[in-house]
Amino acid sequence: MNRSDAWNLLTEFTQSESLLKHALSVEAGMRAYARKYGEDEEQWGIVGLIHDFDYERYPTIPEHTGEGAKILRARGWPEEIILCAMSHADYSGIPRNTRVAKALYAVDELTGLISAVALVRPSKDIRDVTEIKSVKSKFKDKAFAAGVHREEVTQGAEGLGVELWNEHVPLVLEAMKGIAAELELDGRLAPK
Repeated sequence: MNRSDAWNLLTEFTQSESLLKHALSVEAGMRAYARKYGEDEEQWGIVGLIHDFDYERYPTIPEHTGEGAKILRARGWPEEIILCAMSHADYSGIPRNTRVAKALYAVDELTGLISAVALVRPSKDIRDVTEIKSVKSKFKDKAFAAGVHREEVTQGAEGLGVELWNEHVPLVLEAMKGIAAELELDGRLAPK
């Protein structure tokens, strides 16, 4: 399977712009971690891109990931990609015993927080998020981006064995900055 296959799968099942941007954000973070660890960037990126492909059609527990796994198996996707994608959901029962699965869990929720931080900037440009302390202060504010599961962000970094604020957040933030235009976090949403 290649990125084109993954993108086609994602867009077949997902129409929501916010879910597509989330998938792209997670893909970017996963590719950055693959580079960091000397792993297969294409495979890690694919896992990030498809991890929520079924969410729009199957948003409830345990259908999300379970139904997606059935679809992927029926289409001949590799089992290791299927299990890794499923593992991002705690309720799936799939252990995160590979580095790629740990990275997916670590990156998933964090991308939502970083996107929200960029969107509250007057410029609406992720490239203007230059200090990690601005992400950290929003992380501490439980009312800000309340849908972001902060305990998963913390547990994800711990499970991956990376320091949250000096290593994990900067790596994912920089990865997302690299695709600012695709995420529409390049200033185009700022009031004129």
